[in-house]
Amino acid sequence: MSEPVPVTRSVDYGIAKLMPDVDRNRAWLLTVDGAPQSYVDLDEPSYLEFEYARRLGHVLDTVAEPGRALDALHLGGGALTLPRYLAATRPGSRQDVVEADRGLLELVEEHLPVPDGDGILLHAGDARAWLEAAPDDSADVLVADVFGGSRVPAHLTSIGYVRQAERVLRGSGVCLANLADAAPFAFLRSQLATYASLFEELVLIAEPGVLRGRRFGNAVLVASHHPLDTAALARLTASDAFPARVEHGPGLRDFIGGARPVRDEDAVPSPEPPDGAFSIG
Repeated sequence: MSEPVPVTRSVDYGIAKLMPDVDRNRAWLLTVDGAPQSYVDLDEPSYLEFEYARRLGHVLDTVAEPGRALDALHLGGGALTLPRYLAATRPGSRQDVVEADRGLLELVEEHLPVPDGDGILLHAGDARAWLEAAPDDSADVLVADVFGGSRVPAHLTSIGYVRQAERVLRGSGVCLANLADAAPFAFLRSQLATYASLFEELVLIAEPGVLRGRRFGNAVLVASHHPLDTAALARLTASDAFPARVEHGPGLRDFIGGARPVRDEDAVPSPEPPDGAFSIG
């Protein structure tokens, strides 16, 4: 059998590269313009390599009883790491994946195809436009992992966007967002304030060094209308290979401070990461 070889292709929003992992058979890293986007192991789709993906996985593990199928909407596709994870851990789930980069979707479909019958449907389109056209109360889980380059696009940061997410989720639904920021956390605080204006329950999961302002990094925001299993989340994230902290309740309200919800006309992308923050090699 021939060894897997890297694949490089110009896609709609940059230069995409698929690089095989020499340590894991049939595992691949996807980068776009040098920034890591996804890691997938085709033989073990429940394996999550990136820290933020592991935290999203922990949330998906706790939103319902183990193994229960969910209706999920993923905004941002990459190499379909989380959809594959959900299909493996919650068989029978129905999942829609919306990715703005059609060329990237075609690359992934060609080289890292999803097995037939996994219940994953791929759609090329703008995340917010798709969300605005989606029916009410149609999703159990909404996972937003959308980065234009290394920044969350402005139109996915406002109260207008969050209102659409809240509309599409069922009453028992959970919204997850992968965000990125650094001290003094103007962007992250404003996002928490925006979600808090529509959802009763919020949780923030991040590496302690990020929350202490020591470095730029990812933070997973979780929002719902019902209490989340923060005890289970805290156990999972604390025992992970990349330990993280779970913030909620009064501590999170203190963190938000005087931040205000973001209006569409005031929305800005997440901050530009410093050089090397998300690069590899």
